[in-house]
Amino acid sequence: MTAPRIRKAAIIGLGLIGSSFARALREQKLADEITGSARSASTRALAEEIGVVDRAFADPVDAVRDADLVFLAMPVQATEAVLRAIQGALRPDAILTDGGSTKGNVVAAARAVFGTLPAGFVPGHPIAGSEQSGVLAGRADLFLRHKVILTPVPESDPAAVAGVRALWEAMGAEVLEMAVERHDEVLARTSHLPHLLAFSLVDTLARESTNLDIFRYAAGGFRDFTRIAASDPLMWHDIFLGNKEAVLAALAVYTGELDFLRDAIARNDSDALLGIFTRAKAARDHFTHMLAGTAYAKAMKQKNIEYVVQPGGKLTGTLRVPGDKSISHRSIMLGSLAEGVTEVTGFLEGEDALATLQAFRDMGVVIEGPQNGNLKIHGVGLNGLQPPPGAIYCGNSGTSMRLLSGILAAQAFDTVMTGDPSLSKRPMERVAKPLRQMGAEIQTTGERGTPPVTVKGGKVLQGIRYDMPMASAQVKSSILLAGLWARGETVVTEPAPTRDHTERMLRGFGYEVKVEGATVTVAGGGKLTATRIDVPADISSAAFFMVAASIAEGSDITLQHVGINPTRIGVINILRAMGGDLTLSNEREVGGEPVADIRIRSARLKGIRIPEDQVPLAIDEFPSLFIAAACAEGETVLTGAEELRVKESDRIQVMADGLLTLGVDARPTPDGIVIQGGPIGSGRIASHGDHRIAMSFAIAALRASGPIEIGEAATVATSFPDFPGLARRAGLALAVVEKD
Repeated sequence: MTAPRIRKAAIIGLGLIGSSFARALREQKLADEITGSARSASTRALAEEIGVVDRAFADPVDAVRDADLVFLAMPVQATEAVLRAIQGALRPDAILTDGGSTKGNVVAAARAVFGTLPAGFVPGHPIAGSEQSGVLAGRADLFLRHKVILTPVPESDPAAVAGVRALWEAMGAEVLEMAVERHDEVLARTSHLPHLLAFSLVDTLARESTNLDIFRYAAGGFRDFTRIAASDPLMWHDIFLGNKEAVLAALAVYTGELDFLRDAIARNDSDALLGIFTRAKAARDHFTHMLAGTAYAKAMKQKNIEYVVQPGGKLTGTLRVPGDKSISHRSIMLGSLAEGVTEVTGFLEGEDALATLQAFRDMGVVIEGPQNGNLKIHGVGLNGLQPPPGAIYCGNSGTSMRLLSGILAAQAFDTVMTGDPSLSKRPMERVAKPLRQMGAEIQTTGERGTPPVTVKGGKVLQGIRYDMPMASAQVKSSILLAGLWARGETVVTEPAPTRDHTERMLRGFGYEVKVEGATVTVAGGGKLTATRIDVPADISSAAFFMVAASIAEGSDITLQHVGINPTRIGVINILRAMGGDLTLSNEREVGGEPVADIRIRSARLKGIRIPEDQVPLAIDEFPSLFIAAACAEGETVLTGAEELRVKESDRIQVMADGLLTLGVDARPTPDGIVIQGGPIGSGRIASHGDHRIAMSFAIAALRASGPIEIGEAATVATSFPDFPGLARRAGLALAVVEKD
């Protein structure tokens, strides 16, 4: 919405917020006339002199008379007195809004004055400020890229709310809406409590007899933390009294945690201290993830990243791609449920695996790292998980949500799992259905059985025999994990081989697993014992470079330490069937997983009919294999791959659309695709936020006639954070462009 044109704006209070609001109005040409009111004669004179306002008055009544917009920017404790004074001078259709840090007392003051609140009353709070104060501290860009929380009341006219929103957005702010009570609860914890602690710490130390030495030798941490103690004392006095109940509640929680910390230090409780510090560091590092649902929420994929890849080139050298995502997920899960400390190397620090890591931190598990792919997981045993403080946010990770469903089904506490918009469209009933047969109480959402997923705790699980209707390692793993707590045996039979990382890793943690052909059996009541895990390089990530080297003439690369689990090598088998030149060497077993170095040289590929028994072994690698097919001579036909339609995107349709954009003959079918190899053109590709789509079309540029632009590429960080860097080092002319 375009910001409304304001004939006259009146600002009551010309300190930092009020003068910044006035400056932003003037700079953005949002108001014809700006008046102000301040108690100090010198402030009024200065405000007029430097052009913050056109006219400044001692009496707020004179400022607001005939104004279209009135902005209250004085201390919140003065709200009722100011409103009572200006009530008679307000135009009936005027918009009345404010910038106070508390909202409950502002709304209460307005009700005390007006009774029924005016339709134009829209309370607000800009989350912007500085320890500086006064009219000279104001800046026109103070609100740029900051958040503003609006807290409309039932009487607020939607048109007035939209108008206030548009004003703030014109000033460069991001506008959110929140209930009055929720605002005060959130701000008490995230803003008011830190200020209270800073004021208290500085005052406490200043009253000590050795205060000169304390302040003389203060380090950067002290300066950073206590900077906000230089804020306006009167303003914060009003905020603490105005939001008393919420501040006291936040303070009570904090003092309880502080007592726990003091006791942990006193009793030399290393695990307790490490738990607090690692959780705090993770919460700070992943602030946007931790605060989902509050005033500061951001999506995991907050940046608008695009790839621009120039045509041509070849790949050379020796590379190591990131650790296997599937194994990284499971190392966190089983390490957390084991007894003892599990050490992990080669952990994939992508967003999907980090979502799993954060979930277990939320459930009380102490996890050191990740640092350069290294982790230490202080396991709590099968019965040691604690209730998370809120919903578990799985981001874009279907693996996290589906495998966690099996674990959470056996816990004593209730949980809710949520995800980003992409994950929220993906089916979860395929996991929920067999878990319900085991006695779990799980609720999915809507007719399609999508997230959020709610799991009721306290249920006794019973082992079942389950014949899977479709091949899915995630479903199999979820059932087997639930089976660790179930009475009797849990038996799963799959219709086709799927990745067996869960079975292998359970054995690595000392848990008995029986595998007879397509049937896997676990019995409940055992225990997991901590171990060491060296995560192999992810064959799904390696697949992009396998295809790239195969299609780019003159290429010769070696990929080191790649996992070649028999249930994952479909991409190798398919490329070889197409005529690819792939050689495995240095084959060995690490932590129960087979690994090898893989040399790939360019080759003339030919189209094939892909055997259906290879589909489950390459399900995540098909986007890159579609690029191989586009570069092959003849026709490639894929069938039996309907699972591709319910991944992060409909990968059959999205890949077909992209190939057609580049001039490749690609015909999607209900369970696959038919691709006729031929020249690849240039164009702009919509990845639909799917990391594997984005990376696949990046390597297509090696055979393209012109540049390929790929939108929504930020999601590549979910599985391959350094893909652009590694691709460039290998020889791909890839540029990353960050859009506004």
